[in-house]
Amino acid sequence: MSAQPLDSPSRRPSLAERRKLETRMEIARTAARLFAEHGTAAVTADQIAAESGVALRTFYRYARTKEESVEPMLAAGAQRWLAEIGAGPRRLPTPAEFQSAAVRSLALGDSPGDLEITRGLLRAMETDPTLRAIWHRINLETERGLTRILTDLSGSQADPFRIRLTSAAAAGAIRVALELWAAQDGIPERNASPADLVVRCMRQLHVAE
Repeated sequence: MSAQPLDSPSRRPSLAERRKLETRMEIARTAARLFAEHGTAAVTADQIAAESGVALRTFYRYARTKEESVEPMLAAGAQRWLAEIGAGPRRLPTPAEFQSAAVRSLALGDSPGDLEITRGLLRAMETDPTLRAIWHRINLETERGLTRILTDLSGSQADPFRIRLTSAAAAGAIRVALELWAAQDGIPERNASPADLVVRCMRQLHVAE
C-alpha cells in the first residue's frame, strides 16, 4: 500500500477510512516497538500481525514488507508539520514560523510512549539499511511536499532556487534534530526534547533568512 502524499489536501475521512487509518497506525506502532526492542531481523510479519490483532493477509494489505509497515508512524510528524506550514500566511514563512510550526506539530503528536518507540526505531536504523532507506524516503517526500507548499504560498513571487534551498534546509534540520535526539550522543543537551533540538538546528541554519 503506497503512502499518502505528505502534502495532500486535508478533509475529514469517512468512518471506514478512519478505521483503516487506525489499523494501519496500530500495525506501524506495533512493528516499531518490536523492531526497537528486538531488531528487525528477529521480528517477522506474523509476529507484527498477531500483536496488532490482525490476520497476516490483513497485514499485507497495509504493508508490502515488515519494514515498510512502520512508515505511517515515521511520516505522521511530517504530515502535521506540512499542514501547519500550509495553513500559514500566503508568503514564505519566517525562521520563527518554521520553528513554531515544527514545535506545534511535535506537541500535537505522539504520546510519551510513542516517542520512546520512535527513539528506539531511529536507533535501530543505524544497523538496518532497509529502515534507513524508508526514513530517507520519507524525508525526501517531506522536502518535496514542502517545496510544493512554499511555491503555492509564494504565488507569482515564487523563487524556485530559494524555495528548493529553503525546503531542503528546513526538512534537513528536522531530520538531523530527530536523529540527534534519538542518539543523544555528542550533544551537550543530554535530556533535550525533540522540540528543543529542532529549534536549535533551525536557529543555527537561519532557515529562509
